[in-house]
Amino acid sequence: MSEYIPSPSEWVANQVELYESSGGTKGNTLMATGMPVIIVTNRGHKTGAIRKTPLMRVTDGDNYILVASKGGTPENPAWYYNLKADPDVEIRDKTEVTKMRVREVVDPAERERVWNIAVNTFPNYQKYQENTDRLIPVFLAEPVE
Repeated sequence: MSEYIPSPSEWVANQVELYESSGGTKGNTLMATGMPVIIVTNRGHKTGAIRKTPLMRVTDGDNYILVASKGGTPENPAWYYNLKADPDVEIRDKTEVTKMRVREVVDPAERERVWNIAVNTFPNYQKYQENTDRLIPVFLAEPVE
């Protein structure tokens, strides 16, 4: 088993710690917004270490939509490259942990459909897209059978 390396962002590391140490009963919302978040556990593409990222909880049936917005900054978040290198992840949604495989949604019609679900769930995604020149990547996490 690889070593877990917490995020260099203190609030992210603290949220992951609270979420996981409580078994998913605490820290499962985004700060003051009260909006639900999930924890995505994946392998770092450079270090091979275990990485954990809280993301907005956006669902499409049994699947999760993962939006690599990074708040609309010009660059993709680090976890984007991790998922591109190794699509096998675990997603913690409160008390449930599920093994999943992600794929970047590149088909324009499918991307528009899942993007609209994401924006309806968390409207700030649209603002983030308007603030950057890059097309914000979207992944679909699907349960591993």
